[in-house]
Amino acid sequence: MIYSKYIRQIRSKPWPSQFRHNRPRAIELLKARGIARPSELATAGVTAATIARMKEKGLVVQLGRGLYQLPDAPIDTHHSLAEAAKRVPKGVVALTSALAFHELTDTIPSMVWLAIGPKDRQPRPTNPPMQFVRFSSERLQEGVETHTIEGCAVKIFSPAKTVVDLFRYRRSAGTRYRHSTGLNLALEGMREALRTPKAKPSEIADFARKAGVWKAMQPYMDAMIANG
Repeated sequence: MIYSKYIRQIRSKPWPSQFRHNRPRAIELLKARGIARPSELATAGVTAATIARMKEKGLVVQLGRGLYQLPDAPIDTHHSLAEAAKRVPKGVVALTSALAFHELTDTIPSMVWLAIGPKDRQPRPTNPPMQFVRFSSERLQEGVETHTIEGCAVKIFSPAKTVVDLFRYRRSAGTRYRHSTGLNLALEGMREALRTPKAKPSEIADFARKAGVWKAMQPYMDAMIANG
């Protein structure tokens, strides 16, 4: 029985020639995508055993559970967003994280804020820490931009959409707002977006009307525009 188990382990590992053949594929994929999941590597014909050997030899680095990167890959300031995008492909970087990415706040988020659909599965706690908010399918598709971070395509809400979403989550009471970002951050985001300008007043107003928060936002915007 022990002998049979040993034979199965041997057969499950690629021969040295297979390892040499798979290794360039893995390196090429990781150079192109920055960070890769096991499923992406498998689709490219790279076996789990090859990745394990590359990890042992220091040819790849494992970023927590199920993410791999080359050891000499350049690390971007927004590395955590790239990791989050790989872990939650359907998610969109939102609220405080989106505001920080667009350089519209001095606040440094302690976690990555991700918007997911109403029925999307919420991943288990991972590294980097992520805070999830559920958006309707319509809200989740509006104002989405795609940015490349460390070779990864990362979906991030636009500045105008982010400002409006911050107002939607500005309250401090109620089940939906138990992780509220607060009014001050929403006002800071609006002020900086208008000052830069990274968002036109008409863009913000359009998103606000669709989201049903224009009545609450208009007095603040009018005052900011009037004060220059």
